[in-house]
Amino acid sequence: MAIDRIVNTTLSEDAEQEEVLLEVTLRPRDFASYIGQGRLKQNLNLAIEAAKKRGEPLDHVLLYGPPGLGKTTMASVIAHEMGSQIRVTSGPAIERAGDLASLLTNLSDGDILFIDEIHRLNRNVEEVLYSAMEDFKLDIMLGKGPSARSLRLDVPKFTLIGATTRTGNLAAPLRDRFGHIHRLEFYTPDEIRQIIERAAGILNVAIRRDAALELAHRARLTPRIANRLLKRVRDYADVNGDGIIDTTIGGRALIMLEVDELGLDPADRMLLTAIIDSYKGGPVGVETLAALTAEERSTIEDFIEPYLMQIGLLERTPRGRRVTYKAYRHLGRTPPADSDT
Repeated sequence: MAIDRIVNTTLSEDAEQEEVLLEVTLRPRDFASYIGQGRLKQNLNLAIEAAKKRGEPLDHVLLYGPPGLGKTTMASVIAHEMGSQIRVTSGPAIERAGDLASLLTNLSDGDILFIDEIHRLNRNVEEVLYSAMEDFKLDIMLGKGPSARSLRLDVPKFTLIGATTRTGNLAAPLRDRFGHIHRLEFYTPDEIRQIIERAAGILNVAIRRDAALELAHRARLTPRIANRLLKRVRDYADVNGDGIIDTTIGGRALIMLEVDELGLDPADRMLLTAIIDSYKGGPVGVETLAALTAEERSTIEDFIEPYLMQIGLLERTPRGRRVTYKAYRHLGRTPPADSDT
């Protein structure tokens, strides 16, 4: 279960509808309005122009990287740039081969099928997808036992865009069938500032440049978190100010949200202090950390550790997790005399 954090990059079921309504307006529609990911945009733009020039569908695309970096948004941008319709689903939603057949047969030539969390596809469904991706044909078994027979269906020439946070969980035969495999990188603080200012303009929120930059530094280099922080600070400014977000209002709101200057929230600080207080800075195994912090292992590995490692506060060693000297300084702690971190 996802933890309830202002800097959480996943969406709870209750928050999803609010997020969808917001993202419909905040998500860019084309490469020109998509901020950041310059190398990815350049490569995809070249592939799209070549496909359009030849009158062919775009080769299948796999987008991977941490949550909240814009994989779903990039899929929508690709569809817009190709002038194609996009059908959106997720790996867990396709339970049987018949579900996949229904999706594919309802597409038209050139359409795009976007599968989020593609690493969670059922293996039986995945095997049916192989021939659809390569030959645009579906092989479906009808019946069971001796009377079973195979039915081959033609499907439109579509483009599959898959998104995943765990490429290692993808079967090699599926991964190898993608013509374009791209990783979305964390954004720079200046790119996040531009995203915040663009979102503020769409939401009709007045925000000072220095306040936008301060929010950017606390958004964990992730657009989804930046938009979420902007909404919460906007609420604070409307209730406790004149609706204009400056550094004073923004600072007070972030203190209330318990998001510090590096973007750490109480869950992050609890993990670091647990390692320091209980294990003298580490190393300590992730299972022990999960028991110590009452968090699930997957939560620690997927939603807490990546950013802490990205900014140099935590490192993984063969013996376990260990905090760095930078983490001691950030938390106002004195590192052990024999510390080499």
